Amino acid sequence: MVAPKESVVTSERFASGKTYEQYRESIESYSKVTDRFDHNYGGTDLSDDDVRDFKAIVGRQDGPTKVLIITEDWCPDCYREVPVMARIAEASGMELRILERDQNKDAMAEFLKNGEFESIPVFVFYTNDHRYLMHWIERSRFAEEEGPKMRALFQDLSQEERATASAKYQRENWHTWRRATVDELKRQLSEAKPS
Repeated sequence: MVAPKESVVTSERFASGKTYEQYRESIESYSKVTDRFDHNYGGTDLSDDDVRDFKAIVGRQDGPTKVLIITEDWCPDCYREVPVMARIAEASGMELRILERDQNKDAMAEFLKNGEFESIPVFVFYTNDHRYLMHWIERSRFAEEEGPKMRALFQDLSQEERATASAKYQRENWHTWRRATVDELKRQLSEAKPS
């Protein structure tokens, strides 16, 4: 992943973003959405080894001490993945800030999926002196592979049946998706170097 040459996300712009708590409070009026964020936040299990590994990664010289999240609250990938990143940031001591995509199109334009799509969430990692390390877009590879299988399960169901089946699937399977995100981010961050 290549860093933008001159990013609109300066250290001041980063600092102007919302914390996870501020973001979570800003969506408070949408109980169905906040329930999904809270479910995924509470359901993200980090082992002692995870915490130790992320702290070691963050603690390296030029480690990822800051993470910017570009997101929107209506997106299923966002209400599943953003709480995972929030838990990692809290456990590791990373400073986390959030920008809403639709209010920050210039920042989003720097991190398009395949140079074309405004896919979210985006996690952008920086060093303490705000040098770009890497970014991660949308969902883990595991989720990319499982998504079509999940959608196929619901394909012939009525809207009501689909809602019930989807909720059941999320309760029973999203812990595996969250775990895949933790593992993938740990691996990628352990290899990231400033550009």
